[in-house]
Amino acid sequence: MVQCIVGYRFRHSFKMMQPAIILLKEGTEASQGKSQIVSNITACQVIADAVRTTLGPRGMDKLIVDGGGKVTISNDGATILKLLDVVHPAAKTLVEIAKSQDAEVGDGTTTVTMLTAEFLKQVKSFVEENVHPQVIVRAYRKATMLLLDKIKEISVKIKKDDKQQLRELLEKCAATTLSSKLVAANKEFFSKMVVDAVMSLDELLPLDMIGIKKVTGGALEDSMLVNGVAFKKTFSYAGFEMQPKKYENPKIALLNVELELKAERDNAEIRLDNVAEYQAVVDAEWSILYDKLQKIYDSGAKVVLSKLPIGDVATQWFADRDLFCAGRVPEEDLKRTMKACGGAIQTSVESITDDVLGRCESFLEQQIGGDRYNIFRGCPQAKTCTLILRGGAEQFIDETERSLHDAIMIVRRAIKNDAVVAGGGAIEMELSKYLRDYSRTIAGKEQILTGAMAKALECIPRQLCDNAGFDATNILNKLRQKHSQGGMWYGVDINTEDIADNMEAFVWEPAIVKMNAITAASEAACLILSVDETVKNPQSGGGQPGMPRGRGRGIPR
Repeated sequence: MVQCIVGYRFRHSFKMMQPAIILLKEGTEASQGKSQIVSNITACQVIADAVRTTLGPRGMDKLIVDGGGKVTISNDGATILKLLDVVHPAAKTLVEIAKSQDAEVGDGTTTVTMLTAEFLKQVKSFVEENVHPQVIVRAYRKATMLLLDKIKEISVKIKKDDKQQLRELLEKCAATTLSSKLVAANKEFFSKMVVDAVMSLDELLPLDMIGIKKVTGGALEDSMLVNGVAFKKTFSYAGFEMQPKKYENPKIALLNVELELKAERDNAEIRLDNVAEYQAVVDAEWSILYDKLQKIYDSGAKVVLSKLPIGDVATQWFADRDLFCAGRVPEEDLKRTMKACGGAIQTSVESITDDVLGRCESFLEQQIGGDRYNIFRGCPQAKTCTLILRGGAEQFIDETERSLHDAIMIVRRAIKNDAVVAGGGAIEMELSKYLRDYSRTIAGKEQILTGAMAKALECIPRQLCDNAGFDATNILNKLRQKHSQGGMWYGVDINTEDIADNMEAFVWEPAIVKMNAITAASEAACLILSVDETVKNPQSGGGQPGMPRGRGRGIPR
């Protein structure tokens, strides 16, 4: 017996003397297991708390100052998360899904972030009690499929044949989106403008054919929609004021040619013997420029736009012949003009024929606020429009642009997917009731987990109440009662501090927004629950961060 114990001790000590096997580089941080999943869930909740108060018509705005001192005021979830510069690896997932929601449907970025965090929060206690994450993931995926089927089943289809009804639907969807933005007081004005803008496009609804220009000064109602292309007057030389500022049915030359006196002696070494030879070089420079200008004039173009500079000599020459010219036109504006007015951008003036010139019904240079704008209307080739936004502070106009971008995206989605649901937390309450009822028909862990997802969906109407200063518990109890009695579209009524049928109140959202938000939130939650280990590699190299490997401080290269 004694021998056995001694032998055991000997073997044990021998085992202790074996060298440790080093797999990972020194300085590598690795954390794993249940505590890691709980830590990731907590990080996601912190991210959601950052945008929670921006939800809904009574949501607050965030003021974010970046490293360069630039101030951004916004209540758009994707914009806020993008500017927050998140470093936690799991929390970055929330930033990515907010970006994907913004790119796909344009709105619902705060909703998708909150839903993800709430889905995780509801199962945090189960993870701590050793329920395997894969069991939770399986239950969540099944519940998500049920929710998507339910939305498709109950969403209200709008007949596209009735133009008036379709327009009313689009305006209601745009107004619902704008009601939670900084421009909520002017939502009627802007929702009409946004619908006009989207309806003026062709059936593919290309987003790049809606230009947005910002002019500080004036009131929000001074904003205008131009059915055509408009861009700010570019830098101009002497002689510009003598040019005509209005044309009917002009031909437009689009160039990528520099119309300035170029000293040829700068491009080559020229050795001269006498003054006559020098004069010949100078004359050649002038004749090259005049030859270019004459060819443009002979083409019949009345408006000359160029991406490159148009000098003072050329400006005066065009003015003497009643032509309008603008140099240094931004590439984006030049391409939009080409798509709208037809023609092609020329890199040489040698072959300007009639078929490469653009056309429009009218051209006008107009004063808007402190700036002058070149406006092309009645463009035959492609349908395009430009929104010119007015307002006080620069940050205010920037937020107006972000708000209108969301509304434009929503209207585009509503045209492509003609199904709508009621907003204001109505659809979330109905889905919550549906999942809760379904969970009672199944057994096992899945029942509790499906119930947890049902409870998580209630975070949207609860937060709408909290942000408006209402008693959330009282209103949610009323909503649960109404939905159990068959009041499918009852949601939070911000105006009366009560509940209302939001389908009747015209608080509408495209069904695709909710479907995309629930799918993205569920996928993100499942992804975060599936990660049980984080390995953080140390900084490579022996010196300071960012230095080449093996070169420390003070070591010459």
